Amino acid sequence: MTFKYNNVYINGASTVAGPYEAKGPLGNLFDKTYSDLYNGEKTWETAEVGLLKESMDIVLKKVNKTKEELDLIVAGDLLNQITSSSYAVEKFKVPFLGIYSACATSNEGVIIGATLIDSGKINNCLTATSSHNMSSEKQFRNPTEYGAPKPKTATFTATGGASLYLSNTKSNIKVESSTIGRVIDMGQTDPYHMGAVMAPGAADTIYRHLIDMNRKPSDYDLILTGDLGVYGKQILIDYMKNEYGIDISNNYDDCGTILYNLKDQKEVMAGGSGPVCSALVNYSHILKLLEQGKLKRVLLVVTGALFSPTFVYQKENILSIAHAISLEAIK
Repeated sequence: MTFKYNNVYINGASTVAGPYEAKGPLGNLFDKTYSDLYNGEKTWETAEVGLLKESMDIVLKKVNKTKEELDLIVAGDLLNQITSSSYAVEKFKVPFLGIYSACATSNEGVIIGATLIDSGKINNCLTATSSHNMSSEKQFRNPTEYGAPKPKTATFTATGGASLYLSNTKSNIKVESSTIGRVIDMGQTDPYHMGAVMAPGAADTIYRHLIDMNRKPSDYDLILTGDLGVYGKQILIDYMKNEYGIDISNNYDDCGTILYNLKDQKEVMAGGSGPVCSALVNYSHILKLLEQGKLKRVLLVVTGALFSPTFVYQKENILSIAHAISLEAIK
């Protein structure tokens, strides 16, 4: 399902990142970074809440708005019952929609906000997401205290909070269209190879977006997936060629391979993951390139693996989904 928008714009964005992200190639582009994973908090979970809330506060200051002027907040994260988002927005006292698409959550929020704005139901919306390396690892994989080694295909959950302010007030960046993803099952069962899990979901959404919009990959200056990592990135290129006969290799990249310096930061293995991975790259880097006129139209396809530890232990397949938004630079 693809939507075309007429009056939805990005007026501001903010990014708050953790220590590993600060050491990456985009470190100087984030609004704020922390030197440790606790951010002065007692637990990793409350640290994630703080990252998300701080990103919301920063973007409101950037657009010179108060929380009382917000029509809606849409946010989600990885923790059980999306608790990071719920705790972060509690003091805002603003209507709230909590959402979950795993690592594809940021674009789900944009699609919901953009659709409501374009329909005239609301005038503005704050969309946000977060993840934290240690809180996510503790929840989804082996207890971190075990120190279990991981295969080279594993990705590294990014730490940070990121927020976006959308409205019907014209700006330099327009949310031009979006495509809602479908749940895809390709029989993958390895929680340490998220790239293989999510690449088919990304391919399905990219293909349907191009068909629905009657476009080619070359109609975009850049097609950017969320967090497939080194191996998933190549799987997607091959899958698009073999399954659909479409070559995206000329203008395609992946946020998971951009967020970190993969040669020097060996701890990130195949690259970044987590809901905030793509948001940190898109909101700090890609939006600036659009504002500067270095990019005119980009397709952001964030990817998510829809699983729980319980289902993995029961040997169930890991499902995937990807949501796409098209952004255009406005002169």
